[in-house]
Amino acid sequence: MDMGVLLYYYQMVGQRHSRFHIPLDVTAESTCEIKQGKKELAELLKQTSLIIWDEAPMANKFCFEAMDKTLRDILRVRYENSTDKPFGGLTVVCGGDFRQILPVIPKGTRVDIVDESINSSYLWPFFTIYELKQNMRLCSGKVSRSDAIKIAEFDKWLLQVGDGSVYDDSKKELIKIPQDVRINTSNNPICSIVEAVYPSLL
Repeated sequence: MDMGVLLYYYQMVGQRHSRFHIPLDVTAESTCEIKQGKKELAELLKQTSLIIWDEAPMANKFCFEAMDKTLRDILRVRYENSTDKPFGGLTVVCGGDFRQILPVIPKGTRVDIVDESINSSYLWPFFTIYELKQNMRLCSGKVSRSDAIKIAEFDKWLLQVGDGSVYDDSKKELIKIPQDVRINTSNNPICSIVEAVYPSLL
């Protein structure tokens, strides 16, 4: 199979680990279970020029490090000095938002979670960071002016929540939800939520 780009897009743990044979109980010593020259996946990786890894902040840093060690070994027949290069010299593009879900560490503290995030990996200094700041929905031309204003205001508020810069109390524990995205209290909150999310269902 001749493939220039290997798209690694995962939403579930099973997909992430099966694509590169990353152990489920990944540790600092883990490598991907891909043998040099003995599996089709190894040959596929030798022909790959780009790996796109979406939702990267959700993955444990040891997943990246396992893939790094494996690619350095597999690609030594393709790239000169691959053992000295991150991911064996292969370009890896990671997408994601650190404001969203980080690695899930059962009963882990904040320190535990941060320690196992990708930006705590030895690989992090090799990444070049690009920030996406333009809301493409507002540039599509398919949104009315009034809707564009509402989307822009919500987008701004959402970023403030993610940055921790919008609170409704001095202790910084409460966030004020805008009225237009808030469901008012009622005697039957479940029905209120269903009606708001699926207005035509009932």
